[in-house]
Amino acid sequence: MVDAVGVDRNDGANIGAVRHDWTGIDAEQLYALPFADLMFKAQSIHRSNFDPNHVETASLLSIKTGGCPEDCGYCSQSAHYDTGLKATRLMDTPDVIAAARRAKDAGATRFCMAAAWRNPKDRDLEKVCDMVGAVKSLGMETCATLGMLTPEQAGRLSDAGLDFYNHNVDTSPEFYGKIITTRTLQDRVDTLAHVRDAGIKVCCGGIIGMGERVDDRLGMLVLLANLPSHPESVPINLWNEVEGVPVNNTAERPDPIALVRLIAVARILMPKSVVRLSAGRQYMTDELQAICFLAGANSIFIGDVLLTTKNPQRDRDANLLERLGMSSRLTQGQIA
Repeated sequence: MVDAVGVDRNDGANIGAVRHDWTGIDAEQLYALPFADLMFKAQSIHRSNFDPNHVETASLLSIKTGGCPEDCGYCSQSAHYDTGLKATRLMDTPDVIAAARRAKDAGATRFCMAAAWRNPKDRDLEKVCDMVGAVKSLGMETCATLGMLTPEQAGRLSDAGLDFYNHNVDTSPEFYGKIITTRTLQDRVDTLAHVRDAGIKVCCGGIIGMGERVDDRLGMLVLLANLPSHPESVPINLWNEVEGVPVNNTAERPDPIALVRLIAVARILMPKSVVRLSAGRQYMTDELQAICFLAGANSIFIGDVLLTTKNPQRDRDANLLERLGMSSRLTQGQIA
């Protein structure tokens, strides 16, 4: 039986082929499938590429908070808005390494370092490169998100041993200009190309719940799926409420089933990418997270705080994964 987007549900050989020619209509047809059919397709693709009973665990640290010159309308760290957040300078390397050790002991396998910059200055990048090398020496994967990069800066991070670079597109091309004016979407795509050319893996996703339409959420996924290479990691963030930013006036939290459908479409469009439930999990029930895992999500951030927003406590995550019979460093008996 051939479905609306040309995949034979009875032919396993055609399930999960990597494509870079997806259209908005393709994504809409997938999203509109009967829920059981959509979940079957997503889970089939997920099983053909990943252990369906394993969840990757990562930790995120803000190494430089606030004072960002960008006007991203969702962000508490933008200098354009009065959010009550105090700007800080770049953390010292020993403090970052101590945080990485704590994250590893808590069950994280990847350590992500985030700085609220439009783009890093060379003197600051040198310090970040030192941090990357030190974190790798702990036996962890490394990730950084520092804003826009030049090809030379991406090369320096690669030489330091950086595994992943996060640079989200945030939303669809059509909605992008409604939330950001100081940096174009093409600026973001250019940085992704520099990162990829430098041999660093790409972590790129977006935010939902800012007042965008379902078409915008799907447009974001189509944009990612049609990049020359699919991002190795695709974080899906639920917007966190922030007083004082423009998005606070337009935000609307997605319907839970709509979120699951989006996760399933992401899994189908990017079959070999890790799909991460990122910011906003504190708004999600255990049941909703479980269905998202079934739809193809296979990574979470652990830790009580993600940059400036709350996150479920480690014990809750460990308890949920244990009840689901899913493995991670949180549930492998390695943590006291």
